[in-house]
Amino acid sequence: MSFTGKYQLESQEGFVEFMKAIGLPDEHIEAGKDLKSVSEIEQNGDEFKVTVTTGPKVLSNTFTIGKETELESLIGGKIKTVVKKDGNKLTVTLDKVTSVTELVDANTIVNTLTMGNIVYKRTSKRVA
Repeated sequence: MSFTGKYQLESQEGFVEFMKAIGLPDEHIEAGKDLKSVSEIEQNGDEFKVTVTTGPKVLSNTFTIGKETELESLIGGKIKTVVKKDGNKLTVTLDKVTSVTELVDANTIVNTLTMGNIVYKRTSKRVA
């Protein structure tokens, strides 16, 4: 299955706790907790472009599986890392956060972000 598509956030668990743990200011957490982000993924073999739009904030990263790249983190700033792919899962570690994005079926992506024992889980459904 290809990750290519546009996905809208359907549900999330642990948003507030996770965002506090990574240092996002309370006013940004409050403003963002009810926004339904849209993730657009373009996959061409092992090359990916991922753009996440949450309200006025746009986070865009381009990477190739298995090659070192610089990715923008959730709170800004660039982090050098390597994205790995295992079947329908993409895994990357950004500083102290591990992100696993799984294409559960043709229309559902689950992104799980973990920092220590704090877990933030996002489920998004394909809209295009």
